[in-house]
Amino acid sequence: MKLRSLLALALLTLGVTAAPALRADDPVPREIALTANDAMQFSLAELTAAPGEKIALKLTHVGKLPKTAMGHNWMLFAALPEAEITKLLMDAMKNAPDYLPADRSSILARTKLLGGGESDTVVFTAPAKPGAYPFYCSFPGHFAMMKGKLVVK
Repeated sequence: MKLRSLLALALLTLGVTAAPALRADDPVPREIALTANDAMQFSLAELTAAPGEKIALKLTHVGKLPKTAMGHNWMLFAALPEAEITKLLMDAMKNAPDYLPADRSSILARTKLLGGGESDTVVFTAPAKPGAYPFYCSFPGHFAMMKGKLVVK
């Protein structure tokens, strides 16, 4: 076997899958910069995208506190009733250290949980259907203040 095949087999055995490489004809993702701070605020409450647009969202935690005290993430959900998303976020609060709901089927994209000075980028494709898609921080107690929407139009 070639070395590349062996590496791929080893990664699959460990449960790791590699992201597919970009091809020359793939669209370059549009970059969106978003910050979160120690006052539990995102820098933007509304983001926009075209249907099916490829997005690279970079979340930067500009605060100083560690993620155990003031962690932040960005989680984009399917267009669900607010009560359903609230149930998912309430479930996420009991799932330390990443604070992810047990049912992740409604999460369209997410960053990892960040502490002060850290950043993470998630590349995703905006939904094909126009509408408003909510995003939140799932750290315990944050989702009431740290929320917004991705408007696909």
